[in-house]
Parts: sequence; structure tokens; C-alpha cells
Amino acid sequence: MKIMITGATGLVGEGVLLTCLENPAITEVLSINRKPLALKHSKLKELIVKNFSEIGNHSLQLSSYDACFFCAGVSAVGENENSFTKKAFDFVVPFATSLSEINAGMTFIYVSGNRTDSTEQGKVMWARVKGRTENALLKLPFKSVYNFRPGFMRPVKGQKNVRFIYRVFDVLSPLWYLMFPNWICTMREVGTAMIHCALKGYSKPVLEVQDIKLQAKQL
Repeated sequence: MKIMITGATGLVGEGVLLTCLENPAITEVLSINRKPLALKHSKLKELIVKNFSEIGNHSLQLSSYDACFFCAGVSAVGENENSFTKKAFDFVVPFATSLSEINAGMTFIYVSGNRTDSTEQGKVMWARVKGRTENALLKLPFKSVYNFRPGFMRPVKGQKNVRFIYRVFDVLSPLWYLMFPNWICTMREVGTAMIHCALKGYSKPVLEVQDIKLQAKQL
């Protein structure tokens, strides 16, 4: 299976990328970035774009991939609803729409967030925006669309883009896993679950932490 991934320079994207490169089911990974990666691997290819709105200019190259793992994203800290909408909804949905026009036969997987609001009516701003984004993606004519809602994630060994808080969490992870099993998973579980969804599908379009763990065990 050939997959493309966005956000490989970030925490989630890097963890998913490393998981995909290690998995024998994946024959090729195309990383779509604004800047080159430091990582080199025989399976890894890169597409450098200054703006994700330019993705339609690469239709021939992107038409042969089986899945897109959209891991790029920003924090809502310091944002209001208008600014966060521009950085979340307006960043993801136009990209996915263009991609569906290029290759509707692929699976699209979006990394959303734990406690995302599917009703779009809740009091938490970022959860409403993420919910609006998820709902819009589910309407696109892909082979399948899955919205992943991981909680706190343990990094993959070898990750470079790991914030200090995640390094502390990694040390304490056995305790956290016991205390908050429905809020915590690993980057490897997220990446493996994505691969399984793309290969075998899943019964639900939205995967919470427990769904992610279940899917990861199937592969």
C-alpha cells in the first residue's frame, strides 16, 4: 500500500511516519511538507509545497496513492474561533476536497482530537471547529473517511519532534496508562490503526482512543 502523510515535521505526523516506514504493508510513503525532512529512508518520498492549496497542481503524482493520513494541525491556544477556523477547517477541508477530485478511490484519515464536538454546538471553541471539520470531511466522495480522536500519546522511539511535556509523560506512561486508559494511547498505535483502517476498513467513521487501540491490535 502506498500512503501520503501531512504534518511529518510535527509530533503526531512524525510518529505516524516512523510507524509507516517500519510496517511491511506500506511500500511507499509520500510526505507532503512545506520544508524538507531531515529523515532519509528507501520508502520515503517528499513533495514540497509552499501552500497546501497548491495540491491540485500535482494531480498526476497523487493519483496512485491508496490513503492519506492527515496529521498536520495547530494548537488552539491563543486563538479565537475565526482564527482557529482558518488554521483548522480552512486548512484541512479545501486540501481534502482537492484530493478527492484527484483520487476519490483513496482512504482519507484525519487526526482530530479527543472530546471533539460532532454537534458543532458545544461551548468549547476548538471542539466545535474540529467537529465542523470532521463533518465536512465525511461528506467528501472518498472511498472512506475516518476521523481519529487520540488523547495523550506516547512518542515512538527515535522521534525528534517531541515537546518536553511528552518526554516527561513517556517516563511516567505505565502509571498514566493504568489511571487513564481511555485517554491515552501511543503514536505507534495511532499509526498502526491508520494502516489497518486503510487496509481493512472499520465499522465507525470516528475512532476514539479505545477504537484506535482495538484497530492497532488487529494488524
